[in-house]
Amino acid sequence: MKKLYLNTGGFDAIFNDFKDSFDGELTIDSNNEYKLIIKSKWARGTISGVCFDDRMIHMNFDLTLNQDVSLSIESFRSLPVFFLHCENGNVIHSFGANGDKKSIKKDQTCILSNTSVINNVLYFQSHKQIQFSLIGMPTKAYNDESVKLITQLKRKFTNESGRFIYVGAESLKISKKWQELKTLPQQGIVRNLLQKIILNDIIELEIVQHSYSYLETFDPIINLANRQIVGIKRISNMSLSEVIYAAGLASRHYLPRIFKEKYHLSYKPFNQKLAS
Repeated sequence: MKKLYLNTGGFDAIFNDFKDSFDGELTIDSNNEYKLIIKSKWARGTISGVCFDDRMIHMNFDLTLNQDVSLSIESFRSLPVFFLHCENGNVIHSFGANGDKKSIKKDQTCILSNTSVINNVLYFQSHKQIQFSLIGMPTKAYNDESVKLITQLKRKFTNESGRFIYVGAESLKISKKWQELKTLPQQGIVRNLLQKIILNDIIELEIVQHSYSYLETFDPIINLANRQIVGIKRISNMSLSEVIYAAGLASRHYLPRIFKEKYHLSYKPFNQKLAS
């Protein structure tokens, strides 16, 4: 097995490390997009990427390796949250060489953060094409626009241990966004702007998907619309569920579950008492 070590620093340093490790040819265009072409005894394929003003990075890997490879990655200085989209093949991750291994397969997503001193280790199998994309979003705000997003990222995808990982099936909406990113026809500054918009869309969709949507959606209904619902009840023979459903606020089927989990009450007697 070929063992590689990536000493994370600037984006330029990352690509130069890959260049030296795989003996590839690196080009950088006027939009600061990097492309490494590899045709060596180690591998064939490409690694491409771009770093944006807010330090968000996007990288794409399309490689066929000639032997098994482990890639040990030092913790990034910006302590980012990573979103990995596996398009083809299989990527294996562990925290440290002796940590538990998790496999990220085709059409799966992996969300990862690591603020510990233990390296992230990725494993790749030989003679099998691997295609995956990576978004790295720093958990430190470099402009006012990113403060809210970063706060949500830290709340959802970091923990006290310093090591967080989630692996699961990718949603259709997120898959479409990745495909949209892959097929962008534009070039130059326009391409750069569209890339950033799509990448932010993917991150926001991941946050929504990993939020407890029932309770977080229902809380604003209770807090902001309570008086309106009570007012409607006073002049209507409709039940509470019928009022909310008619207003387009929630499905009838969600209400019993919400009351039981959020308020530890049985919804049926509560609704009957309110209707009376």
